Amino acid sequence: MFSHVMVGSNDIAASKKFYDATFAAFGGKPAITDEKGRLIYQHNGSMFLVTPPINGQPATGANGGTIGFAMTPEQADAWHAAGVANGGVACEDPPGPRAGSPFYLAYLRDPDGNKLCALHVIGS
Repeated sequence: MFSHVMVGSNDIAASKKFYDATFAAFGGKPAITDEKGRLIYQHNGSMFLVTPPINGQPATGANGGTIGFAMTPEQADAWHAAGVANGGVACEDPPGPRAGSPFYLAYLRDPDGNKLCALHVIGS
């Protein structure tokens, strides 16, 4: 259904440090930077991009929005640790299974406040 996800950033260098580290935790490669300064990540047929806003206004995190990445529990733990060590902020509950649900979840906010989630369906 989705071709890509793109988020805005006010500090591309901080975003590159954060996303290069978190994506490496689940097997992703560092960003390719295009001629407009956008970061492009490609992994398992998906694209994730980070850009300074084209309209010149400040980037802001989506209030109520979350971007989810599928990974194993071990990758989710490594992703979370890499994010916190590279400018991200832990949010929600600590990484782990959620009572009453079939999900293993870990949440971070990137350096610009975008909310990210690592998700694994337990038993899959």
